[in-house]
Amino acid sequence: MLSRIDLRGLTPSPAELRATLPRAEIDVDAAMHQVRPIVDAVADRGVEAVLDYTERFDQVRPGRVRVPREELARALSELDSEVRAALEESIARARKVHEDQRREDVTTTVTEGGTVTERWVPVERVGLYAPGGLAVYPSSVVMNVVPAQAAGVGSLVLCSPPQAEFGGRPHPTILAAAALLGVDEVWAVGGAQAVALLAYGGTDTDGTGLLPVDLVTGPGNIYLTAAKRMLRGLIGIDSEAGPTEIAILADETADPGHVAADLISQAEHDTLAASVLVTTSEALADAVDAEVSVRAKATKHSERVTTALQGKQSGTVLVSTVEDGLRVVDAYAAEHLEIQTADARAVAARVRNAGAVFVGPYAPVSLGDYCAGSNHVLPTGGFARHSSGLSVQTFLRGIHVIDYGPEALREVADKVVALSVAEDLPAHGEAVTARFGKVAEEIQ
Repeated sequence: MLSRIDLRGLTPSPAELRATLPRAEIDVDAAMHQVRPIVDAVADRGVEAVLDYTERFDQVRPGRVRVPREELARALSELDSEVRAALEESIARARKVHEDQRREDVTTTVTEGGTVTERWVPVERVGLYAPGGLAVYPSSVVMNVVPAQAAGVGSLVLCSPPQAEFGGRPHPTILAAAALLGVDEVWAVGGAQAVALLAYGGTDTDGTGLLPVDLVTGPGNIYLTAAKRMLRGLIGIDSEAGPTEIAILADETADPGHVAADLISQAEHDTLAASVLVTTSEALADAVDAEVSVRAKATKHSERVTTALQGKQSGTVLVSTVEDGLRVVDAYAAEHLEIQTADARAVAARVRNAGAVFVGPYAPVSLGDYCAGSNHVLPTGGFARHSSGLSVQTFLRGIHVIDYGPEALREVADKVVALSVAEDLPAHGEAVTARFGKVAEEIQ
């Protein structure tokens, strides 16, 4: 089922690899033209515009945007006990990992009487997005909320699309996850209109204020991504998430059943999801194709899976050596990268570009999606070459505090003046000399 690219015996450059490897094509710029009227309408008409677009796109018009707290409590009380236990375990493991990420303030004494302190300050108010659409994602609620709370964010609002099936509220499992995490502000709004409302704020239908946020995080469809790009600056964003992707670097020691199951697990998300196998073994590739053919027909979302696996974004890449495979996966920079080779831990340690790396046959991506303790909001589309996944650091800002006394400033005054002259910005130097009653020439 998977198309093949044969790179055996070849040493393509990183640029050639980027042009050759399978990748989903999404045009965020084109989507921005469709999103701009939505963003402008929300800026102009607030909640009324939000509800108009919600009715158009989600086929339901909630009576109000904010979900009453009692509905969150009810959703939690009615949550299946096994799902609740699974969410509680996911939350506990995520908290354990993310609480260790919190940075401490650091003060450096540059000279006697002169210090620079880097303070880590949480963003004041954050909007977190949990997608709807083809699936329900309480796990995304966990992955967004836990690091924000660990960072010390004081005000959180969760947005998720309203569901006609549930009377214009987000899916009950989303509401229950929010309640489990102690989030009591949930807005029933999705897509581009959610990002716009988070950026501009508004007044709900009952007169309640919907306060704007400083930062928006969480994955969504191309329209949500386009709205993030459009509003970046007015709000901060975590990333521009594209379709999900998995790459698996495997050799002849890999189990083809494991590899096929993992490729299918990502294809289950979306018809644009990317599943890429990079292998030194043509025999493994053949065996994986055979396994995929059987398993894809048997899985619940067979049509979606088959479309994704046969799309141009998916395929098998044959390489001569594991070393060549590492060059390929580093060029691809997958959101999720599995290493299923001999000595997988040593191979994984050499990976430079990936959102998350899963080591060996017993660390499938789905473990990271739910219960590894890691975060599953990760860079896609090759962004892992330069960006990280969601973490506590996403919600913190480093602020430098400069504390110099008179002698510490005097010690470096001539250097400040010299550099200000070199840059033809003499007033910069004069701002220093004015403190000593001297002119710049005397300081020099």
